[in-house]
Amino acid sequence: MILQALYELYDRLSLDPDYGIAEPGWSTQNVSFAVVLTAEGRLHAFADEQEDHVIPAARGKEKTVRRPKPMRLPGQAKPTGQGINPGFLWDNTRYLLGYDPKDAKPERTLESFCRFRDHHLAAQQAIPDPAYAAVCRFLENWSPEEAVNHPLLAELGSGFGVFRILGEEGYVHDRPAVRRWWQGREKGTGRLGMCLISGSRDQPLARIHEPKIKGVKDAQSTGALLVSFNCDAFTSYGKAQSHNAPVSELATFRYCTALNALLNGTRRDRHRLRMHNDTVIFWTGKKTVSEDWLAMLFSNGVETADESAPEGQDPVVLDQLRVCMQALREGSHLLPDDPGTPFYLLGLSPNAGRISVRFWHVSTLGDFVERLRAHFADLRIVRPPHGREFPPVWMLLRETARDGKDVAPLLEGALMRAIVNKTAYPDAVASAVIRRIRADRDDRQHPNRQINDLRAAMLKAWLNRSPRWKGEMTVSLDTTRTDPAYRLGRLFAALEKTQSEALPGINATIRDRYYGAASATPGTVFPRLLRTYQHHLGKLPVGAKVNREKTVQEIMSAITQIPATLSLEEQGLFAIGYYHQRQDFFTAKEEQP
Repeated sequence: MILQALYELYDRLSLDPDYGIAEPGWSTQNVSFAVVLTAEGRLHAFADEQEDHVIPAARGKEKTVRRPKPMRLPGQAKPTGQGINPGFLWDNTRYLLGYDPKDAKPERTLESFCRFRDHHLAAQQAIPDPAYAAVCRFLENWSPEEAVNHPLLAELGSGFGVFRILGEEGYVHDRPAVRRWWQGREKGTGRLGMCLISGSRDQPLARIHEPKIKGVKDAQSTGALLVSFNCDAFTSYGKAQSHNAPVSELATFRYCTALNALLNGTRRDRHRLRMHNDTVIFWTGKKTVSEDWLAMLFSNGVETADESAPEGQDPVVLDQLRVCMQALREGSHLLPDDPGTPFYLLGLSPNAGRISVRFWHVSTLGDFVERLRAHFADLRIVRPPHGREFPPVWMLLRETARDGKDVAPLLEGALMRAIVNKTAYPDAVASAVIRRIRADRDDRQHPNRQINDLRAAMLKAWLNRSPRWKGEMTVSLDTTRTDPAYRLGRLFAALEKTQSEALPGINATIRDRYYGAASATPGTVFPRLLRTYQHHLGKLPVGAKVNREKTVQEIMSAITQIPATLSLEEQGLFAIGYYHQRQDFFTAKEEQP
């Protein structure tokens, strides 16, 4: 199903010039330099083909860096460990020129150049093109010892190079005669069989599914395989390697090329989201506006679409963001695209030289937006002034660990499955959030880290969908809720507020000292806290003292007995009650004249 969807996606991407999809037999490679030749095949110069890119720098500044230029070239990337394997009209400096600025094996470098030269000379009779003949003359006369006389080669390192004729536009590999020969050369040397993707019969089957997949976070930089077999245990009926999953060479190229375009192509920011451990890609069955704002939603959120957006913001983007937020609040019928458009979501993670599938979801665009709307409705909670209404998934996961790299690998897939399937959130999410609440402490850089709006929202959403919990949590303070855990959380917030007002500037509040014990074993902690509360209450002004006493009495009116321990669900309820009461205190203070 995954390969079939990617196979069909190739047709859509190949018709869109923004994606720069390569046709069968070609691939997109990053080129650093060009060998500029005269019409007779003499070297004129080495030209730097890299492009300037502006990237963010420290302190909000920008800097310009030089990066190789993407080009569509004949053939595929060459994986390591396959011996000497020259490319056609492109390669690195070892093959192209017999030169490596950091050469550890000069004999092998020279042999690589000789194989590259002989490979091209053998085809010159079949390619009636003067530019190709000029390349052959250059290769015949070039001496690798001359490379040291060109400092640019040392600066560029061992990047890929191509050939160009002086005074002519384009490159030699793009010449019509060269392209016709390359496309018409003998293909399909693999075993014949039926392709499981296209259904075509008597097609050459791919022994290895290439081109390799690049762009998966933490996978091998040279690429990894989505489908592969490398052990005898996987061999059956005499079929080795990927012949166990028969896919034609053409279908393999199509699905791998489409997947690479989403993961590592020019429009990857429109389709790819890198979380802490997984890489998530998504696409629609046809080109849609929704792909753009979904990418914004998954990566950075959509909180800049209100009337206070900065001047100079693209008005088209702002309109898309406003439509996005309206659809997430009110329903998919407000989408600018057909809600029946197919929608695909794929989660991938690295596994040595292979790629593991974390989750796979197929639905319609409207159905997916409705599930997102339900997710954000469950997360909705009273927020501080700069809180996020639509936090991206990676931001939620960040609240489950001390550092982003410590997020549990299996947690990302489990949380995404709960969102897209509209099922209960995993208990591991709530357990991790509660552990962080108990372990973290506020400081000057993170004054509200311990129990912030994201952590409270995640616990609220978890309880709302938990099959073991009855009743729905409200967005803000619920004075009618009588659950002992919720009331104790509110009470703890009131006691802390009283202490901080009675002892301004105190280094450690009762939250720093007692929150963990109060939320897990309240029966042993609250009697002591209530005794110190009376001492703190006496230091407040008369008006504040009366108001605080009324609040505490209202909270305790529903507590008949302080429980000895609280379950995981009750600890989550305790945290929400604490957060609700604190936000209510802040709101009341802001509304006072």
